[in-house]
Amino acid sequence: MSESEARPRRRSRKRNPRILMVTPEITYLPGGMGNMANSMRAKAGGMADVSASLVSALFDLGADVHVALPHYRRMFNIDVGKLISKELLKYKKKLPRARIHLAEDRTFYYRDNVYNGYAPDDSKFALVFQREVINNIIPRVAPDLIHCNDWMTGLIPAMARRMGIPCLFTVHNIHTFEITLDRIEDSGIDAAEFWPHLFYKWPAGNYEDVRNSNPVDLLASGVFSAHYINTVSPTFLNEIVDGYHLIPENIRHEVSQKQLSGCASGILNAPDPSYDPTRDDSLSVNYSSVDHGEGKLANKQELQSRMSLNEDLHAPLFFWPSRLDPVQKGPELLTDILFDLVSTYWDEGLQVLLVANGAYQRYFHDIVAFHNLFGRVAVCDFDESLSRLGYAASDFTLMPSRFEPCGLPQMVGPIYGSLPIVHDTGGLHDTISHIELSNGTGNGFVFDTYDSGGLRWAVDRAMDFYRQPQDVRERYVGRIMDESRDSFNHDVTAQRYFDVYEEMLQRPLINKY
Repeated sequence: MSESEARPRRRSRKRNPRILMVTPEITYLPGGMGNMANSMRAKAGGMADVSASLVSALFDLGADVHVALPHYRRMFNIDVGKLISKELLKYKKKLPRARIHLAEDRTFYYRDNVYNGYAPDDSKFALVFQREVINNIIPRVAPDLIHCNDWMTGLIPAMARRMGIPCLFTVHNIHTFEITLDRIEDSGIDAAEFWPHLFYKWPAGNYEDVRNSNPVDLLASGVFSAHYINTVSPTFLNEIVDGYHLIPENIRHEVSQKQLSGCASGILNAPDPSYDPTRDDSLSVNYSSVDHGEGKLANKQELQSRMSLNEDLHAPLFFWPSRLDPVQKGPELLTDILFDLVSTYWDEGLQVLLVANGAYQRYFHDIVAFHNLFGRVAVCDFDESLSRLGYAASDFTLMPSRFEPCGLPQMVGPIYGSLPIVHDTGGLHDTISHIELSNGTGNGFVFDTYDSGGLRWAVDRAMDFYRQPQDVRERYVGRIMDESRDSFNHDVTAQRYFDVYEEMLQRPLINKY
């Protein structure tokens, strides 16, 4: 490599750089992005919501944004024969170049879920998706910047660095997968082109030595080779660096190096704009921060009737919206205290609603049946419409996560006037502060120690708040609804990503070798 080739160069600035978002999950796309946008929904977790909201916000702001995702034919339920030619012409006129790029392979066509939990199958899915993005989609789009998400896209930043394309890598969670170079290449990816930019389990000497026996860590590779990374909350970034939550050392080390070099930040996600009690079709009655008192009571009445809870409009209602996962979400804390909680506040009619799937659901059913808590506690599978009604009807939203990279329910709850009860960690720390009646601050109830006693303390503080005079509660809730609407929205999140994109595009890059 000559001296001129090695010298850092500044990229020529474009007025509207082309951004390629690479994501294995999505919940929706803006209607103007193409004739199939409204049919696309493939969700396994929060990444789908975040990807959708960011793409939508960038598109609305006029960015030249493109999306690469697998072609989940069964989940998308697309019947090409029904597409009307007039509609196709309209979209072609509005968007002369398609912005939705589907990775085509039979491994995607008949899937009912993004992941099935079987590691060999999920790793094959990740490799095939990345093969199509690297070999076909990136050459077709010719992006100025690539934005990748989590371990399923962990090889792409290495290829982008080889090609001299700035790449942002977003860490949504700390899950990863290891796989050898020979398997990567057998999937159709020419990793020999960018193998030095990957992160290996052991120090890598040369290509031949690492190819068959030194596994590539996909999440660590994404962090290592990306030009810039972000986590989905500032506090979670610091928790990774500080070694919280049993985070693998190689992940912690690479994130630390990015932070030390000024190439890492935390950017909070934002809930979908359809989470708006003034226009949410799932609610019995729409309401705003001005008339939330009457509006929430009407929705509570509807929910109690639908879920066979005691029809008592004065009963404090606690809502659990997150999956019942004891590794992260903390449902075991609630099972520990549920019977005592309902018993202690029996005269005040305390009620608990869980609209969530997960391993712990059966324990809640057992507790309800054993202690005959029917009418006081209701448990059912996740349903989007019912969950939205739960936010509107409830007084408090339970989210006692052990760790939380960002979280969305604790932002949605206060938008609907349901005050969050959270453990002080990750994105929960960055979005919720403890209510202090003496000085009129805070937007929820926060406990420090992750155990059932900590959760019980926070619930007791919530009940102290519920016992306040109605005018005091309504004034607090109205303020919190207004502040949440202004803070937890896509415009704020999109602007943060825009700032990162701008910074990345202005930084000098080393020419490709």
